[in-house]
Amino acid sequence: MSEHIGIVACSAEGAALCYRTICAEAAALMGEHMHPEISTHTFPLGQYMVHIRSGAWEQVAEMMLASVNKLASIGATLAICPDNTIHQAFPFVVRKSPIPWLHIAECVAEVAQQSGYAKVGVLGTKYLMTGPVYPDTLARYEIESAIPDEPTRERIDTIIFSELVNGVFREESRRYFNEVIGGLKDRGCDAVVLGCTEIPLIVDPADCPLATLDSTRLLARAALRAAVGGK
Repeated sequence: MSEHIGIVACSAEGAALCYRTICAEAAALMGEHMHPEISTHTFPLGQYMVHIRSGAWEQVAEMMLASVNKLASIGATLAICPDNTIHQAFPFVVRKSPIPWLHIAECVAEVAQQSGYAKVGVLGTKYLMTGPVYPDTLARYEIESAIPDEPTRERIDTIIFSELVNGVFREESRRYFNEVIGGLKDRGCDAVVLGCTEIPLIVDPADCPLATLDSTRLLARAALRAAVGGK
């Protein structure tokens, strides 16, 4: 019997990709048309943004805890959050959570280490790129990290919140991400973390200047393995 995965969602597109990945890839481990039981809960992104913009991470954690408590009450036994930015609240969450969690940046760092990457670029919201989630996690795996300059971070943040979270994927924005990733390659990065869970919907690994670490799908795959007993 597999674990019941609880998805603590924040933005719709990233959470949907995570859900779809678990369902689509489960058959290889569990059999045709099979996947673990999955439940999702989210508050409106706008409610999260009030606290994110003010740096009130304990309040973000309270929202995440409210979600995970609802999920645990209907049987979820393992929690994941397909949103990198709000993992800055993770230390406040795990202390009070009724069920265990997987950490998205840990899932990414493990794969980066296994792949032999020494320095990775990190793309995501401006809160993520300048925050501790990836630098601290990657450092524990002895991997260096890099982020774009401030004007670039601001433009990426605008694309995420005005386009990607709303399901808008423009060719101009796709090309811009590739330009930014090319700049990270020039700075010595050998891979890039797609550290907003919507970025994998616009960046195509086939024409990306660097190897990609797709945080959304890596988290989904780790949750799937955990749910079926590490198969």
